Amino acid sequence: MDIFKLGDKILALLEMVFGFWNNQVSLVFAMLGQSPTAFKGGGPWSAIEKINPLFVAVGSSLVVLFFVIGFCAESVDIKEDMRFETILRMLIRVGISEWLVTNNVTIMKAFFTTIGNIVNSMSAGSVSELKIDSAQADIIKNLGFGESLVMLILTALLSIVIIICGFFIIYTVYFRFLKLLVIVPLGSVAFSTLGGNRTVANTAATYAKHFLAVTFEAVTMAIAIVVCNAFINAGLPTFTGSYSDWAQTLIYLCEMTFSIAMTVGFVRGAQNLTSKVFGL
Repeated sequence: MDIFKLGDKILALLEMVFGFWNNQVSLVFAMLGQSPTAFKGGGPWSAIEKINPLFVAVGSSLVVLFFVIGFCAESVDIKEDMRFETILRMLIRVGISEWLVTNNVTIMKAFFTTIGNIVNSMSAGSVSELKIDSAQADIIKNLGFGESLVMLILTALLSIVIIICGFFIIYTVYFRFLKLLVIVPLGSVAFSTLGGNRTVANTAATYAKHFLAVTFEAVTMAIAIVVCNAFINAGLPTFTGSYSDWAQTLIYLCEMTFSIAMTVGFVRGAQNLTSKVFGL
């Protein structure tokens, strides 16, 4: 009797969950291709613009302090160090430091726009949607009551895992925006250390590396999602050929869920991977 066949209900549940995942992926790509200046209608960026002048003022003052610290640390004989080329080198260093302190937000905006364009180019027609294979769908429809009951329970558990993964991937992307917005005003203070000697200026180098890692993290996330979605839609692994049809379908659904969880894990570790690849 049809009442004992749960195949249609299982397929409906799978389509709903996969549709949820596809919507989350579309939302992720929309946010990764968006500059932090436009995030949430520009409200968070407006708050950063209001407090940034305070950090610029502090950074401009610290340029002089770090210059004095660097000069005293490097100077052994002041008379010997007061040569034209030495003074010129110091003035260039101070000038570059002051310019970066004042214009660091403008430079960051250029990076945001570039990364957003790269992600938008990657997502244009290259992201395959997650969907169940037609052959596996036919197997699910024709399952007996006992097999379909087992399949329904497993599908419900896997659906919970996929929904949790969907929320985690959105959380990761939101957290990236928060990191970017928080570190933007700190750039003025970090770049002020360039006015000092090499030891002091390491702070600016460390900040620049972290900023690049967080910014380029969006590209790594996008690549991970594109590759993992293609991996999920590649079909059954070859080792399942000796199993029965319904067992193959179980393995197929478990593999899809595992791949989704792997995607989330890859996205969450995108910053560390980006740092290692670029040596940041």
